[in-house]
Amino acid sequence: MATPLTASQLLKALRDEGLEVVEHRSWRTHNRNHKGPWGPVHGVMIHHTVTSGTQSSVDLCYDGYSSLPGPLCHGVIAKDGSVHLVGNGRANHAGLGDDEVLRAVIDEAATLPADNEANTDGNRHFYGFECVNLGDGADPWPAAQLEAIERAAAAICRAHGWSHRSVIGHKEWQPGKVDPRGFTMDSMRERIRGRLGGGPGGPAKPPAPKPPAYEPFPGAAFFTAGRRSPVITAMGKRLVAVGCGRYEVGPGPEWGEADRASYAAWQRKLGYSGRDADGIPGKTSWDKLKVPNV
Repeated sequence: MATPLTASQLLKALRDEGLEVVEHRSWRTHNRNHKGPWGPVHGVMIHHTVTSGTQSSVDLCYDGYSSLPGPLCHGVIAKDGSVHLVGNGRANHAGLGDDEVLRAVIDEAATLPADNEANTDGNRHFYGFECVNLGDGADPWPAAQLEAIERAAAAICRAHGWSHRSVIGHKEWQPGKVDPRGFTMDSMRERIRGRLGGGPGGPAKPPAPKPPAYEPFPGAAFFTAGRRSPVITAMGKRLVAVGCGRYEVGPGPEWGEADRASYAAWQRKLGYSGRDADGIPGKTSWDKLKVPNV
């Protein structure tokens, strides 16, 4: 179990792993969080796009389509190995899958059970990477693309302190799915294990996760109408995580009435009332909220 990475943390993890990362449009605030919770996260899921061409695939995964709005993943991995970030938060990529598979991923079991049920929300619990490939078994997987898949999955595992066993394919999660087609997930997990430092005699032993760093209190005057900052988005996500979100859409980077109402709910949860629960952050309540660094 883990708290999802912030946009800045995700970007840093991928670049620290040596990847070429392209930030697409407003990916940092592009999500489906208004449709359900995002997190706790437990693993990484790999897909193929059934498309060709980098830009058209990125646009599709960002926008989605009428019956399945975007983002359709968190990152698109092109054939040249570049990673294009299209979403941060809940994304329409995993769908419903098998609860026993999720349990095996959480436990980092040596083998996965058969995915014979679709009873668990995967969009809540998995990061998703769509890889540009037609998925017909004939479209090639260039070495640069396979290495980028390895690096991207390893980056997230490293950031959370997970092993290679936290990485699965869509075909291992949801009955009837075949992606990714053209390489085996066992072979990809072996690559990830090697990158994380696992030897031939056992699983990878990633470095212990660092204790989370939190945003310092920016002062009450920071929270004024029209203020835009990724700190406000991060605050909103924490409010949602602690059950105080009062957002119809979002949260987003601009301070507004939904943020004030959500923070007032947090203040009331801490026992404040009256003018002490006016929705404007104070240092004591802010420090207790533990907004991750952005």
